[in-house]
Amino acid sequence: MFLTFLLQAAPAGAEGYSQLLFPVAIGLVVYFFMIRPQQRKSAEAKKFRETLAKGANVVTIGGLHGKVVEINEESVTIEVDRGTRLRFDRSAIAREVPAKTTAPAATA
Repeated sequence: MFLTFLLQAAPAGAEGYSQLLFPVAIGLVVYFFMIRPQQRKSAEAKKFRETLAKGANVVTIGGLHGKVVEINEESVTIEVDRGTRLRFDRSAIAREVPAKTTAPAATA
């Protein structure tokens, strides 16, 4: 029975390229669908943190909303309520929130 498996096997030189092609294809898929988008997202977050300015409404990684009142090279001070200021590391800022509009709601 073992001999029938050996007789059905392809010649040794013909399968060399096909065995190499599959791992290379998997590597390319992993790079283009997982690694590259993560690098791009990381670069965008770094650029956002560098361009952060006073007066911006931001959300921290922990979900705390506030307004930037002071910026240092490595930290950001956020006012979360009148007179309540918290200092965070710059890397703790997740995103900027657009300013709230104060237009009254229309009644029907």
